[in-house]
Amino acid sequence: MTTTTAPGLRLTVLVGEDDMWHHKPLSAEIVHRAHRAGLSGAGVFRGVEGFGATSLIHTRRLLSLSEDLPVAVVVIDTEQRVRAFLPQLDELVGEGLVTIDHCEIVCPGGHDDKESS
Repeated sequence: MTTTTAPGLRLTVLVGEDDMWHHKPLSAEIVHRAHRAGLSGAGVFRGVEGFGATSLIHTRRLLSLSEDLPVAVVVIDTEQRVRAFLPQLDELVGEGLVTIDHCEIVCPGGHDDKESS
């Protein structure tokens, strides 16, 4: 099996699951915009416990009243495509946290559809 790799960026947006954008979950809006922008992939991961700008701990423990659990939206693509997507996050993310990490994209089978773009 031939495997190739390419440099990329991992964009992570940390928000609360109750954060909304026009009556729709903010995490879903970010994923749909990433899709429309032609980015390689995106996923939403729900946390079991965390805190953010308010310093309130949100948890799924039974005795806790907090239900606004942390959500991580992860988008991976080339540096150029991820950086071109950042202005859309300016519009969407108010109190969330956005991070960018360099990563290596593994392309099993030797295909890299984004490399020619």
